[in-house]
Amino acid sequence: MDADKIVINKLKEHSRLSADDVAEIRGFAFAPRELTDQEDLIRQGDEPDKSVVVMSGWVARYHLLPGGGRQYLSFHMAGDWPDAQALFLDRMDHAVCAIGPALVAGVAHKELTRAISRRPMLGFAIWRETLIDASIFREAITNNSARAKPARMAHLFCELFYRARALGHVDGDELLLPVSLVQLGETLGMAIATVNRTLVELRASRAVDFRSGTLSVHNWQRLCAIGEFDPGYLHLKRQPR
Repeated sequence: MDADKIVINKLKEHSRLSADDVAEIRGFAFAPRELTDQEDLIRQGDEPDKSVVVMSGWVARYHLLPGGGRQYLSFHMAGDWPDAQALFLDRMDHAVCAIGPALVAGVAHKELTRAISRRPMLGFAIWRETLIDASIFREAITNNSARAKPARMAHLFCELFYRARALGHVDGDELLLPVSLVQLGETLGMAIATVNRTLVELRASRAVDFRSGTLSVHNWQRLCAIGEFDPGYLHLKRQPR
């Protein structure tokens, strides 16, 4: 899928775009960039001049901790626009890196700003995209601080599977998810031993399995119940099949 189509589809998930808005997006000059595994797209403290969409592979937002560790904040797959908020920030308070090889395409902030001045409703749609990001972050805070460990992991699996299904990345009951167990722990605030114990518990439920970068959902309703998952916070108008 072309980068302009990704942006159009992403904004149409939650906003109405006019024909002129769509034409404006189709005129954006996207620049592709290939990323290797763990390569930073944006570093904490950078002053970004472009925003990117994911063309293939996965990228992740993270906070770099003083001791060199990471707190992963969110994961983004092909078809996502994880970086719209960079348009409104002078200095990045987090980093974005590739999880496995990835291809992204960037559009200059100057170009986006000019488009918003010409098409105010497009600006509202981009703003809404950043507000949905904030909704996802709020849910992640609740997930990591208020849920038991099995529910915490199940909720993350539910979110990624639900979003991937909406974007057409799920094959049957399987999703290729190139996240290591260490990264899973850094996302959920768990030591590696706790990650392994929690995975064993979830496997015993026969709702889900995660091995070697493949997430297999065997019983979606049971997994949602374990993870206390309600997708309303994702604000998707089009429900995944």
